[in-house]
Amino acid sequence: MVFSSPVFLFLFLPIVLLLVLTALDRKRQNTLLLIASLFFYAWGEGAYVLLMLVMVLVNYLAALATQGAPGTRSWIAMAIILNLGVLVWFKYANFLVDSWNTLLEGLALPLMQLDPVHLPIGISFFVFQGISYVIDVYRGHAKAQTKPGSVALYISLFPQLIAGPIVRYSDVAEQIDQRSLNVPLFASGVRRFIIGLAKKVLIADQVARIAEPVFELDAGVISPGVAWLGIIAYSIQIYFDFSGYSDMAIGLGRMFGFRFLENFDLPYIARSVREFWQRWHISLSTWFRDYLYIPLGGNRTGPVRTYVNLFIVFLLTGLWHGASWNFVIWGLIHGSFMIMERTGAMRWIQRTPRSVGTAYTLLVVLVAWVFFRVEDLTDAWHFVLGMFHARSFDAITYTPAQFLTRTSMVALAIGVLGALNVHGFIASLMSWNVSEERIPVGARGMLQVVGLALLLIMVGMHVASSTFSPFIYFRF
Repeated sequence: MVFSSPVFLFLFLPIVLLLVLTALDRKRQNTLLLIASLFFYAWGEGAYVLLMLVMVLVNYLAALATQGAPGTRSWIAMAIILNLGVLVWFKYANFLVDSWNTLLEGLALPLMQLDPVHLPIGISFFVFQGISYVIDVYRGHAKAQTKPGSVALYISLFPQLIAGPIVRYSDVAEQIDQRSLNVPLFASGVRRFIIGLAKKVLIADQVARIAEPVFELDAGVISPGVAWLGIIAYSIQIYFDFSGYSDMAIGLGRMFGFRFLENFDLPYIARSVREFWQRWHISLSTWFRDYLYIPLGGNRTGPVRTYVNLFIVFLLTGLWHGASWNFVIWGLIHGSFMIMERTGAMRWIQRTPRSVGTAYTLLVVLVAWVFFRVEDLTDAWHFVLGMFHARSFDAITYTPAQFLTRTSMVALAIGVLGALNVHGFIASLMSWNVSEERIPVGARGMLQVVGLALLLIMVGMHVASSTFSPFIYFRF
């Protein structure tokens, strides 16, 4: 049950909003939210909701044992090992066995046998939140929660459960028991949710109709024009899909009184790969920074160790996104350019016009997306060669026009303009920037209400008439 499904939009969400907003006190609201969140997860994953509850109990007990007690490193180590052990088993067991079998096969040795292990949706998100909870308590950044239900609510809260953002306990600890519901916050949540829903349904799903057939082609028939069309469409799809879900999560949180931190900040206008990661999936990049990069020594132990730390971080960033070597390559491409920028290239980038830095960053990001999208490394490499006309083509080739419809062309154009913040530039010229939690009044307010209503109607028509809605981040 994803946010763009009819069951969620027209049944689950209205019922939960009605029950929670009419509850008499915060304790009852939290209880209803916890029940709704567990039901939401069980709807898609069934008995695996018990796995999440076991991890909640592990982290709850570890945090209690850690707070204010001497010699608690063993508790922290146990909690981290258990969390990562669960993640490794469900997400990486088959990948590790397959990789090991490749080596055994080359040595003519008997292969290991392992049936496919089911990957519970959102496991990376709730495992990382559990780890951050116990570490924050250990570091003194947050107090251990004495009520297990509050820990369960923090980890299982349905707006951010299956697709993030990764919410730190220290950011919402007080909100669990002391948040306030008010009309401006609720209205901003509704507005943010509708915008995120439109980004997912009206843009991401439409440009996916361009990207998916392109990437289904054999690399031998992909001309440079088709290759560039496909990767640009995919880059718009993944951005509007993931940022759309983040917007919906932030909006839903506001409807229930929670304020989640931003997860995307126009990453495609970044002028360096380093800045890209300050704008893309911010909750993940800051998680790796605070819980891995800095503990490894960060940039405090000399340039060589800094480069090694960056290499480790981006190797694991790639693996976090999926148990496959193409994700490792994707992560290492980003890590390599991060290292290059630290060796002096950043000074050159800063001396060039911003458009040059943005073009360089987009080129790196687009090429890297090929390896993110194409699992077979040979096919991915051939696709990249095709982008730059660096290989011969078979007699039968396709043209970009064959993959475009009027609807997908409009969605792609709007997506490109939105990703490059053209609308923000126009708004700044016309002084339209206002506080997100301030309710616009007068003609501007009426225009916004009408615009959001039209978006919601268009989304509703699409959701009711189409079953095509790929969920890119299901594996995370």
